[in-house]
Amino acid sequence: MQRALIGGVLTGLMGGLMGSFTILRQLSFFSDALGHSALLGISLGLLLGFNPSWVLLPFAVIFALAVAYFLEHTHLWTDALLNIIYSSSLAVGIILLSFRDEYQGGIGNLLFGDILAVQTSDLIFGSVLLGACGLFLSLTLRSQILMTLHEPMAIARGVSVSAQRTAFIVLLSLVVGISIKAIGVLLVSAFVVIPACAARLLSRTFANYVVLSAGLGALSAVIGILVSAGFDLPSGPSIVATQLAIF
Repeated sequence: MQRALIGGVLTGLMGGLMGSFTILRQLSFFSDALGHSALLGISLGLLLGFNPSWVLLPFAVIFALAVAYFLEHTHLWTDALLNIIYSSSLAVGIILLSFRDEYQGGIGNLLFGDILAVQTSDLIFGSVLLGACGLFLSLTLRSQILMTLHEPMAIARGVSVSAQRTAFIVLLSLVVGISIKAIGVLLVSAFVVIPACAARLLSRTFANYVVLSAGLGALSAVIGILVSAGFDLPSGPSIVATQLAIF
């Protein structure tokens, strides 16, 4: 339980922190697309005989880089491009799963989350990733705000929009990927979006908004885990239901 609570706090902080910028950039559909596309990574892991959790993070990064590339080199709308990528990934993932008769590791845990399955290595990686997210956003805060408010002005002022967008998307994909173990594939996007939306309604300054978003993410994770343990419920739905109650 101790590992579960620490893991919940880490993922909650990361989800809220990155989510605060994600919804302002109207990238909330990206986390949903990545969550559903992760089924392809899970399927590949199963067919290759690997632990699906080991495949998720590399797959998440590849997905993020593919999205960043197509956004940069095509004139398609973001939501349309994400729809194409995640729908095709989901379709291929389901086809690959059809070749696997049984998964002893519990596919339900990856679909709906199992915070008790968090290992010490997950906590270490989560701590490093949280630090990386905080460092990146603190070093590029002005650029991130300018890109969020008016991207052409950011370009005019010499901001490396392409590089910073790619870095942000990669970090977001890693946050979503590591959160899947606790929240599950189906609900991971809500884990990123709901705390940020709740914080947006309650805050008056940007700094308060970011801090409150991260705080609500961590708080809802702890409450959701306790509810999950007390009533023997899946951790992912319990955490998201808690976030909805706070919202």
